[in-house]
Formats: sequence, structure tokens, C-alpha cells
Amino acid sequence: MPGFGMAYGFAWAYLGLVVLIPLAAVALYASSLGPARFMQIATEPRTFAALKVSFGLSLLAAALNAVFGLLIAWALTRYRFPGRRLLDAAVDLPFALPTAVAGIALSAIYAPNGWIGALLPFRVAFTPLGIFIALVFIGLPFVVRTLQPVMADLDRELEEASATLGATRAATVFRVVLPTLLPALLTGFALAFARAVGEYGSVIFIAGNIPYVSEIAPLLIIMRLEEFDYAGATAIATVMLALSFALLFAVNLLESWSRRRLGHAR
Repeated sequence: MPGFGMAYGFAWAYLGLVVLIPLAAVALYASSLGPARFMQIATEPRTFAALKVSFGLSLLAAALNAVFGLLIAWALTRYRFPGRRLLDAAVDLPFALPTAVAGIALSAIYAPNGWIGALLPFRVAFTPLGIFIALVFIGLPFVVRTLQPVMADLDRELEEASATLGATRAATVFRVVLPTLLPALLTGFALAFARAVGEYGSVIFIAGNIPYVSEIAPLLIIMRLEEFDYAGATAIATVMLALSFALLFAVNLLESWSRRRLGHAR
């Protein structure tokens, strides 16, 4: 294609300036600690607990968003009902709402004396469950908006052919529709997970920030920076970077495999 060389070079230059160079600087600064000191910081019980909270709850929230995001995208794409436009606009609310405002609102609602928290027999705010709810809130739009255009372009003739051949509605959904949507669903899952694992503003107000219980890794990095322990902060950030890259790489491999399988099936 004409102009490919210039576009390719510009893409790499822009990616390098915005993404690769800053990430390389973080890893380079962390390497100045030396292997022993780096491993000591990375394997500290408090660091391990914070990473477990951040990554574990992010994966659970992304998985839940994949399920309910699929249902919401299906309803918005396939059906016409009163309030559809309002629901469609509400999906984008976490995009437009400042994260700090979202955190304060969720804390007020799910606090022990809040509108919802007062009705529940268990605590939500200031617990890992509160973190989970905040991560679900900020990650849902990524799944819905990733799936919607794919569902809109889905060939209805495939479903009609499946029904003509005698397949039940459930068989059509699980054997025809879902395999077609799987690559987009995995993409939405990856985006929701990536958004959740680094979330700070909406989580910090509802988490409670109790060490070993509800303390997230981004908060631990901020605390190290406030203590002027830049090497320790970059060490934790490097561990988060490596874990995030490994998980996203695995999701991308699975997505690529599902696309190839879908292509062979067609």
C-alpha cells in the first residue's frame, strides 16, 4: 500500500515515545536495585498481599463483566424496548464520571449506613467486596462497547440456518453465536482487566486500605513514592507490569487461537 513505510515508522515512533520508553525507564530504574534487593521488595508479604488483591479481584471483576456485558450488549443490539436509549447512555457513565467521584458515590451507597449497605447483612464498603464492586463498575463499558458492533454485524442467516436444521435456541446460541463472539468477548475481557488492575481513584475510597486485607498494589506504589522510596515503587510497578503483560499476552494468544478456529470453521 502507498505510504505504508511512513505510516509504519510513525506508528513505531509514537508507540515508543508514549509507551515503550516510559516502561523501559521504569524497568531500568528498578534494575538499579540489584537482583537481591528487587526480589526482597517483590516478595515482601505486604507486597504479595497487595498484588494478590489487585490481580485476583481484577480477574474476577473482568470475568463477571464478560458475562453481564454480553447480556447487556445482546439486549441493546437485538431488542427494542422502552428506556433502551437511557440504558445505552448509562453504560458509558463510568467513562465520563471522574474516578474519585465514582469512588465517593460507591462508598456512600455501600457504607454500613448507606442506601444499600444498610439493607445488607454483611459489610461491603471498606472490604475486598467493595473493591470488587468498584472494579466491576469501571470495567463493564469495555465489554459492552467491544461486543456491540460485532453483534450488530452478526449474520442472522447463520442462526436461521441453524434453526432450519433443527437446532434448539440454546444450541444455536452456544454452538453458532457464542463461538463467533468469542474473540470480541476475550478482547473486552482483556480491556476490562487492564483497566481494573491499575485502577486507583474509584477504589481508594471504598477499599478501606487495610494492609494484608484490602490494600491494592497501586496504593502501595503511591505510599512508596510519598516516602521517597522511588526504587521500591518502581520495583512494585515492574512486577505489576510483568504480571499484566503475561496475562494479557495469554489472553491475546487465546483470542488469536479462537479467531483461527472460527476462520477454519467457516
